[in-house]
Amino acid sequence: YSLLIFYDSLLGSPVLPVLSKSGDITIGGAFSVYTQTPKSSPSLTETPEPLICTRISFREFRFAQTMIFAIEEINNSSSLLPNISVGYKIFDSCGSTLPSTRAAMGLINGQEKTFGKSCTGQSTVHAIIGASKSSSTICYAYILFCFLFQISHFSTCACLSNRKEHPSFFRTIPSDYYQSRALAQLVKHFGWTWVGAVRSDNDYGNNGMATFIEAATQEGICVEYSEAISWTSLDEQVERVVRVIKTGTAKVVVAFLGYDEMDILLEEALRQNITGLQWVGSESWITSSNLALRKYSGILTGSIGFAIKKAKIAGLQEFLLQVHPSQDPQNHILKEFWEETFGCSFQPSLKGVKQCSGSERLRDIKNPFTDVSELRISNNVYKAVYAVAHAMHSMLKCGEKSEEIAKHIQDVNFSLQSGEKVYFDERGDPAATYQLVNWQKNSAGDPVFVTVGSYDASLPDGKQFTIKEMNLTWFGESKQVSRPISVCSESCFPGFRQAVIKGKPICCFSCIACAAGEISNSTNSAECSPCPLEYWSNEDHNKCVPKVIEFLSYEETMGALLAGFSLFGASLTLVVSFVFFWFRHTPLVKASNSELSFFLLLSLTLCFLCALTFIGQPTDWSCMLRHVAFGITFALCISCILTKTITVVIAFTAKRPANTVPQCSVLLQRMGVLGGTFLQVLICVVWLTLAPPFPHKNTVYAAERIILECSLGSSIGFWVVLGYIGLLAVLCLILAFLARKLPDNFNEAKFITFSMLIFIAVWVTFIPAYVSSPGKFTVAVEIFAILASSFGLLFCIFAPKCYILLLKPERNTKNHMMGRNQKQQALHYRRKSGACGVVGDGIQLHPEVQNRGSGLQTV
Repeated sequence: YSLLIFYDSLLGSPVLPVLSKSGDITIGGAFSVYTQTPKSSPSLTETPEPLICTRISFREFRFAQTMIFAIEEINNSSSLLPNISVGYKIFDSCGSTLPSTRAAMGLINGQEKTFGKSCTGQSTVHAIIGASKSSSTICYAYILFCFLFQISHFSTCACLSNRKEHPSFFRTIPSDYYQSRALAQLVKHFGWTWVGAVRSDNDYGNNGMATFIEAATQEGICVEYSEAISWTSLDEQVERVVRVIKTGTAKVVVAFLGYDEMDILLEEALRQNITGLQWVGSESWITSSNLALRKYSGILTGSIGFAIKKAKIAGLQEFLLQVHPSQDPQNHILKEFWEETFGCSFQPSLKGVKQCSGSERLRDIKNPFTDVSELRISNNVYKAVYAVAHAMHSMLKCGEKSEEIAKHIQDVNFSLQSGEKVYFDERGDPAATYQLVNWQKNSAGDPVFVTVGSYDASLPDGKQFTIKEMNLTWFGESKQVSRPISVCSESCFPGFRQAVIKGKPICCFSCIACAAGEISNSTNSAECSPCPLEYWSNEDHNKCVPKVIEFLSYEETMGALLAGFSLFGASLTLVVSFVFFWFRHTPLVKASNSELSFFLLLSLTLCFLCALTFIGQPTDWSCMLRHVAFGITFALCISCILTKTITVVIAFTAKRPANTVPQCSVLLQRMGVLGGTFLQVLICVVWLTLAPPFPHKNTVYAAERIILECSLGSSIGFWVVLGYIGLLAVLCLILAFLARKLPDNFNEAKFITFSMLIFIAVWVTFIPAYVSSPGKFTVAVEIFAILASSFGLLFCIFAPKCYILLLKPERNTKNHMMGRNQKQQALHYRRKSGACGVVGDGIQLHPEVQNRGSGLQTV
């Protein structure tokens, strides 16, 4: 369709090559030898003015001369295309679509006004080297794919790798598909998650930036803004874009620009005095000597970006320095180049301009044409020419026609004199290798390009990108230890997580501390990770540490106090036992039923000591021991008191002592104690057999710590043990209450009643406290109940007796305990029962009546 639009105009004005030479084989070239920056851009409703390209680009002219140099080398070679001369036709594309279209027609038609209207037509050239811009190259590719193949040295648009649309296109520069992803990895490597972006408003910039933004998003990078400019943009548009860059918060700007657009942008950046930005550049401008000027150094020093690998081409510099208008006096471009270089004119009529003598020397000039220190794109031109030559050589060797050359160009695989290998993949692209370049200053203060790393897409992931950060210079013209920071939000340190701010990109976030039990051990964690069940977060929430295991130990104050009270109670009981043993022949001890009293003191000692089994780290044996010891010792204790109480009641209610003697015998008392204890032992054995207690790590009650406790195994077993003790205590209380009106001087029933009231009150209070107490306090409550009830029994039953034994020995007599009324009552019982015994002054009583009258053996 484009061909039809321009067809008439092309017929009236044939396009001629700017440089040409005839040969058996002709290679076409398309370079932006002339460039123009228009002063203004027309509106959409205005008719576009024709472009007039008048200014020579020294860089592009060097590309054209490099092509000629490579062709001359091939013509002088005896191994490559021997006895065949290679010519060239180099056209100017002016870096724009319309001139590129005209140049494409010139490459097809030559100087004639007709061209083949089908793909069977013959072209005047056999292959094309060019163009320098992706938009121009796409124009060539769509027009020329029927006629001949094309190798570009500088067109990087990833769209050109589409073999369905561009089957005859090849290039010696990697696709932006790789460069854009390499730039994203570079930005990610330095931790820049908040960047600005500016691009050329053409196929090169738009496609490259789209790929970069896609790759950056996958890397977690956010783009604050993405602006586009063109070398034909209005001044107002460029000014607006620079203002956006200046007011943006991103400290890093990714510039996917051609060097022409970058030049325009830098001029406006100088005017608005933009400083303090880190520039990340694409290969188009990052090594452009046109931009390596001192006036831009304040902006671009420290810039970093990927560039094509630098190379050396032997003999090229001497060839370039020999360029002279005398080589082809009729060629106007050589004269214009000479005039532009030396600021002179071959026309003497121009006033104020010196006349060119032709004796000027290029050796005395330093400009982008003569500078061969950064041969990157020129080397791509050199490789492209040799690729065509090798394809032609292979084609002619096989005796095939020129139409088959595309097949041979796909299969080329050779090495240059420098050792560099040249080949194309299935998409017509070369191997994607880049050098990482950093803008620095030399000792003279001039900008220089320093290689600080590399990128090779053919290597495995993780090894593609290498960098030497120690050699880097950042913006500000100094080698800083720390790199620039460009983030929307400050990094969240370990122990915090990112929380997205509503309406903001994901790179803008607030930092929220991880909840208890959760950690984040890396910077900028998106989420906090919960710790395993037996671990908890440390104070900084950046590491899981083992949970504190909590149990009642001897080392802590509460455990030590309870252990102290337990040992004190046991010691006090032993003291009481010693007192009773010392006074064992006195009436008071005899009247207290000494055997049962010693049994009771033994059980109380064990009750005090069993509390110690509840302190310390629970184990399998300690868990079983503590509950069994508690149940059995208290069963023994209450059985002794119950037997004592039963003995008192029976002794003072017996009608016929002769018949009740077996019930009140010592053997029966022992059987009562052992029987009451045996039932508890039986319950404990069943409990331990079916579901014994065991150590349990309780992580439910307290999330931040592990409560090491003894699980009951069977709650029923525990409550049966406790219920049995309660049953014995209730029976003892009832019987003691019934015996409360026995004679005062030897009546123990009141003390037993009071002790049972304390005992039951303690354990009734224990139940709700036990159920509701947390952690180790559950054990402390149980120990407290054991000690409180044990002290209650000890003091209520034995304190009054010890008081008489130690402080009131005058009351420890038979006469005092058997008052006058008691003697008469005892005599009355003797007569009534007819039993034998002694009461008071030498009267013998039956032992049970004696017990009933005096209380010497039963209470």
